Amino acid sequence: MRNVLWLTIGLLIAGHVSIQAADTKANWIKHCAKCHGEDGKGQTSMGKRTKAKDYTDPKVHASFTDQEAFRITKEGKNRMRGYAELLSDQEIKDLVVYVRKFKK
Repeated sequence: MRNVLWLTIGLLIAGHVSIQAADTKANWIKHCAKCHGEDGKGQTSMGKRTKAKDYTDPKVHASFTDQEAFRITKEGKNRMRGYAELLSDQEIKDLVVYVRKFKK
Protein backbone atom coordinates (compact mmCIF):
# COMPACT_ATOMS: atom_id res chain seq x y z
CA MET A 1 0.00 0.00 0.00
CA ARG A 2 2.82 2.37 0.89
CA ASN A 3 4.52 1.78 -2.48
CA VAL A 4 1.28 2.54 -4.31
CA LEU A 5 0.98 5.83 -2.44
CA TRP A 6 4.56 6.85 -3.34
CA LEU A 7 4.04 5.80 -6.95
CA THR A 8 0.86 7.91 -7.13
CA ILE A 9 2.62 10.93 -5.66
CA GLY A 10 5.51 10.50 -8.09
CA LEU A 11 3.17 10.31 -11.07
CA LEU A 12 1.30 13.42 -9.96
CA ILE A 13 4.56 15.35 -9.65
CA ALA A 14 5.79 14.09 -13.03
CA GLY A 15 2.49 15.10 -14.62
CA HIS A 16 2.73 18.58 -13.13
CA VAL A 17 6.31 19.00 -14.39
CA SER A 18 5.26 17.83 -17.85
CA ILE A 19 2.37 20.31 -17.98
CA GLN A 20 4.65 23.09 -16.73
CA ALA A 21 7.19 22.30 -19.48
CA ALA A 22 4.45 22.42 -22.10
CA ASP A 23 3.23 25.76 -20.74
CA THR A 24 6.76 27.17 -20.84
CA LYS A 25 7.24 26.11 -24.46
CA ALA A 26 3.86 27.66 -25.31
CA ASN A 27 4.92 30.91 -23.60
CA TRP A 28 8.21 30.86 -25.54
CA ILE A 29 6.40 30.41 -28.84
CA LYS A 30 3.75 33.01 -28.01
CA HIS A 31 5.98 35.74 -26.56
CA CYS A 32 9.59 35.09 -27.59
CA ALA A 33 9.87 33.10 -30.82
CA LYS A 34 8.89 36.01 -33.07
CA CYS A 35 12.31 37.53 -32.40
CA HIS A 36 14.39 34.76 -30.85
CA GLY A 37 13.05 31.93 -33.03
CA GLU A 38 11.63 28.63 -31.84
CA ASP A 39 15.19 27.27 -31.87
CA GLY A 40 16.64 30.23 -29.93
CA LYS A 41 19.02 31.30 -32.70
CA GLY A 42 17.44 34.71 -33.28
CA GLN A 43 17.45 34.27 -37.05
CA THR A 44 13.89 35.39 -37.64
CA SER A 45 13.25 38.52 -39.72
CA MET A 46 12.37 40.42 -36.53
CA GLY A 47 15.33 38.89 -34.70
CA LYS A 48 17.73 40.03 -37.40
CA ARG A 49 16.31 43.56 -37.28
CA THR A 50 16.55 43.76 -33.49
CA LYS A 51 19.86 41.87 -33.29
CA ALA A 52 18.40 39.15 -31.06
CA LYS A 53 21.05 37.03 -29.39
CA ASP A 54 21.78 33.46 -30.46
CA TYR A 55 20.89 31.43 -27.38
CA THR A 56 22.59 28.33 -28.77
CA ASP A 57 25.98 30.07 -28.36
CA PRO A 58 27.70 29.29 -25.03
CA LYS A 59 29.44 32.69 -25.16
CA VAL A 60 26.06 34.41 -25.17
CA HIS A 61 25.02 32.41 -22.10
CA ALA A 62 28.21 33.39 -20.33
CA SER A 63 27.38 37.05 -20.94
CA PHE A 64 24.35 37.16 -18.61
CA THR A 65 23.17 35.70 -15.32
CA ASP A 66 19.80 34.13 -14.68
CA GLN A 67 18.92 37.15 -12.56
CA GLU A 68 19.72 39.52 -15.43
CA ALA A 69 17.66 37.43 -17.86
CA PHE A 70 14.77 37.45 -15.40
CA ARG A 71 14.95 41.23 -14.93
CA ILE A 72 15.18 41.94 -18.67
CA THR A 73 12.29 39.61 -19.46
CA LYS A 74 10.19 41.19 -16.75
CA GLU A 75 11.11 44.86 -17.28
CA GLY A 76 12.36 44.95 -20.87
CA LYS A 77 15.56 46.42 -22.30
CA ASN A 78 16.31 48.46 -25.41
CA ARG A 79 13.94 47.18 -28.11
CA MET A 80 12.59 44.30 -26.03
CA ARG A 81 9.39 44.98 -24.16
CA GLY A 82 8.85 43.80 -20.60
CA TYR A 83 6.44 40.98 -19.82
CA ALA A 84 5.57 41.78 -16.19
CA GLU A 85 1.93 42.32 -17.07
CA LEU A 86 1.61 39.16 -19.16
CA LEU A 87 3.70 36.58 -17.30
CA SER A 88 4.03 35.66 -13.64
CA ASP A 89 7.42 35.67 -11.95
CA GLN A 90 7.37 31.85 -12.04
CA GLU A 91 6.61 31.81 -15.77
CA ILE A 92 9.54 34.17 -16.38
CA LYS A 93 11.84 31.99 -14.26
CA ASP A 94 10.72 28.98 -16.28
CA LEU A 95 11.54 30.83 -19.51
CA VAL A 96 15.05 31.56 -18.23
CA VAL A 97 15.53 27.83 -17.61
CA TYR A 98 14.11 27.15 -21.09
CA VAL A 99 16.59 29.57 -22.68
CA ARG A 100 19.50 27.88 -20.92
CA LYS A 101 18.55 24.59 -22.57
CA PHE A 102 19.30 26.05 -26.03
CA LYS A 103 23.02 26.22 -25.20
CA LYS A 104 25.08 23.70 -27.14
